[in-house]
Order: sequence, then C-alpha cells, then structure tokens
Amino acid sequence: MPTIVEIAVNNDAFQTLVQAVKAADLVETLNSEGPFTVFAPTDDAFAKLPPGTIQTLVQNPPQLARILTYHVLSGCYKKADLATSETVDSIEGSSIKIDCSDGFEVKNATVLTPDIEADNGIIHVIDNVLLMG
Repeated sequence: MPTIVEIAVNNDAFQTLVQAVKAADLVETLNSEGPFTVFAPTDDAFAKLPPGTIQTLVQNPPQLARILTYHVLSGCYKKADLATSETVDSIEGSSIKIDCSDGFEVKNATVLTPDIEADNGIIHVIDNVLLMG
C-alpha cells in the first residue's frame, strides 16, 4: 500500500500540496511510519487563497511547515473515529474543530473524500486550506 506522500504525488488534485510539503521539508516526516491523519487540501482549495499567498509561504519554510502540520493529526482516524469528537489536536499543536453532524466538516473546510487509506495513515480530501486561529 502506498504512503500518504505517494498517494498525493500520484494524484493530480494534490500538486500544490506536494510542492508545499517539499518546500517545507516534510516529505520524510509524512513518509515515515506514522500513523498520521492528513486533511489534504486540493489544488482548487489552494487556489482560493489570496493571490501570492502560496509563493510567500514557499519562501518562508518555517511558516509553511506550521500551516501544513496544522493539517495533520498523530494517529489514524477515519471519519467514524472522528464522528464523536468536537475538536482534535494537530501535530502543529493547535486544536481543529470537527463536525460530523451534517456531512463531514473540519474547521472551515468540507471533506470531499474521507477515509483514503495509506500505508502510514488516512487522508481526508478537503475543499479549503485550514486557517489557524
């Protein structure tokens, strides 16, 4: 079974995410044993950010890494595992609001495709980049 990074690299919808993970030097981390749960924004999600945001973040790897690790949980959590949670803690250290009462929402994003299994965790595809704060 492929790792989280291998799934993202081989999916055309995640090219911006893959570039960001490389720029933030997180490939090795997300290829490690884990397990991890990743809320993965699509290219369309990144396109919703204000113009220039991605370029600015790529030039600031520590800030980019902080934003990306906000999208990652330590552990393997399927939608069913998160259904009873109101918040979860990201590996960045901040909590993320979860709402499974009507669909599957994570903070300011809707989960488009839940429960993509990887060798080292789970991917949930989201329609917005998660904003901290």
